[in-house]
Amino acid sequence: MASLKLGSKPDIFHLDDQTWLCSTGLPSDVTVEFGEISFHLHKFPLLSRSGLLESIIGELSEKDENKCVLQLHDLPGGARVFLLVAKFCYGVKMELNSLNIVSLRCAAEYLRMTEDYGEGNLILQTESFLNELFGNWTDSLKVLEACEEVLPHAEELHIVSRSINSLAMKACVDTSLFSWPVSGGHSTVQSPEGSMFWNGICTKAKPHSVGEDWWYEDVSFLRLPLYKRLIQALELRGMKPKRIARSLIHYTKMHLPLLGRESGIHNVNRAAPGSSMSSPSDSDQRNLLEEIVELLPNQKGVTPTNFLLRLLRTSLMLQTSPSCLDNLEKRIGSQLDQASLEDLLIPSMGYTVETLYDIDCVQRILDYFMIMDRDTNDCTSSSMIDEGQLVGGSHSLTPMTTVANLVDGYLAEVAPDANLKLTKFQALAAIIPEYARPLDDGIYRAIDIYLKAHPWLTDSEREQICRLMNCQKLSLEASTHAAQNERLPLRVIVQVLFFEQLRLRTSVAGWFFVSDNLEHSQYHSGNLALARNEASTQAGGAQDQIVAVDNMRERVSDLEKECSSMKEDLDKLVKTKGSWHMIFRKLGFGAKSKPPDSKVSKTGQSNNQSQPSIAEPLKNGSKNPKNGELEGSK
Repeated sequence: MASLKLGSKPDIFHLDDQTWLCSTGLPSDVTVEFGEISFHLHKFPLLSRSGLLESIIGELSEKDENKCVLQLHDLPGGARVFLLVAKFCYGVKMELNSLNIVSLRCAAEYLRMTEDYGEGNLILQTESFLNELFGNWTDSLKVLEACEEVLPHAEELHIVSRSINSLAMKACVDTSLFSWPVSGGHSTVQSPEGSMFWNGICTKAKPHSVGEDWWYEDVSFLRLPLYKRLIQALELRGMKPKRIARSLIHYTKMHLPLLGRESGIHNVNRAAPGSSMSSPSDSDQRNLLEEIVELLPNQKGVTPTNFLLRLLRTSLMLQTSPSCLDNLEKRIGSQLDQASLEDLLIPSMGYTVETLYDIDCVQRILDYFMIMDRDTNDCTSSSMIDEGQLVGGSHSLTPMTTVANLVDGYLAEVAPDANLKLTKFQALAAIIPEYARPLDDGIYRAIDIYLKAHPWLTDSEREQICRLMNCQKLSLEASTHAAQNERLPLRVIVQVLFFEQLRLRTSVAGWFFVSDNLEHSQYHSGNLALARNEASTQAGGAQDQIVAVDNMRERVSDLEKECSSMKEDLDKLVKTKGSWHMIFRKLGFGAKSKPPDSKVSKTGQSNNQSQPSIAEPLKNGSKNPKNGELEGSK
């Protein structure tokens, strides 16, 4: 810490109870009072250095020359600073440093200690030393902290703004231009080798690189008003929004205990002198949170979504203003695809709510996401999305698909709540467009859990909620589970079976098409090999093709067996719930479909009965053959 020594005389002041006495051998002729503390001094040293004291002492001397008592209750810094002023006036040894310089500068201005009252007066001395301190990060930070004691006077002299500009300029400097470390405001910094550094200079070890976050810890000890002004100064100087956001996150975790388990508990005991951040009141935390939200950069993706969701949860606990909540929900909605399911499970606050989780809050966030997604992507680009690309997996998931998976997982988590109304469940699920779900396994799982937790739903309500999923977009495992799920309406079960048979028919027809093409290709490739005198090479390829055809035929046989098993399950279902014809008549299907041609039937009457055995596993659960339930829905 830099310092400046003034004066040459030995100390002549001593304290007697609440009275400061000056042992010069001359009787005191002026008394300066600060409440219960008084200074018994001499007129000449004071009035020769201070314009204010000269004026006051002159007025009092005219009234009563023998009695001169001054009261300087408005002096910045009070009795503690006046003792230093008195030492300066008497030429006694004293030291200026970053802790007392602000108060002394303000007191010198208040007492009008200009050059008119002596060369090298206190205003000049303190101002020169201040400019020297602004060249160092640590000293600039301590000067700014010291301004809090005499803030109005420091504002008038622009000490606060100069300190902030000095800190902002140093924080914005490219860290690659200097070595380890620039910081050190609240801790003694050493290199990994143990060598001490001062102003980034060391002769015992090589310099180390400095990270962009080197100043986060130091400025986190500032009080909110000064920290806010520093952040605004950094924005004006063009600092990257991501760095500003990280500093705000660090500051918030340190000063907002309600933020959660990541609130920086290990930093609680490192509070700045006079701060109350170890146990802030709810009103203080509410004010802090609202200010932090306003300071967060507006750029999308700069602030992590999980941090925004934690802020939102804390805002609901502290009952912040509606504008603060709306701001957070919009920010989260703009980058909802980066959220995690755990952070989205926001518990309901208060005693009047019915559901365990705040469904309305998530609904509003989803609404904001849909609005911003429409603004980002025009209607043409949205209509051109190829569903096959989403299923194929060769392309990365779009934000809408990611949010669809997130919503399906969220619905599965909140579905067991017995107080969750059907309308809210439907509204949350229906907001996701159909193209955003490559498979409907996730929404099916959520529906199944909801039906299990709400057994009192009527048949019409069950059919209504099942309309949220597309039976054609269920995987093989989900279809198998749905076909045996007694909680689903009969209409839905038959639709699942019908679409599964269509899928199997298309699959078997595709196998035969590939088989015929391979046989045809084998015949022509053999003739072509003879024409080119490459019989030996083509013979090996033909043999591999024959093996492939044999494998396909075995596969078709396996599909026939699986389809027969499904047909038996369907017959059992029909025996318990009505005849087959009545079911199809109820569903609106006509007569039986036209049988396949003779070529296909020669291989076995299995085109509309077989099913593939290799399928993508159900995303959020697996089949339980004992009771026909998804493991994830238990």
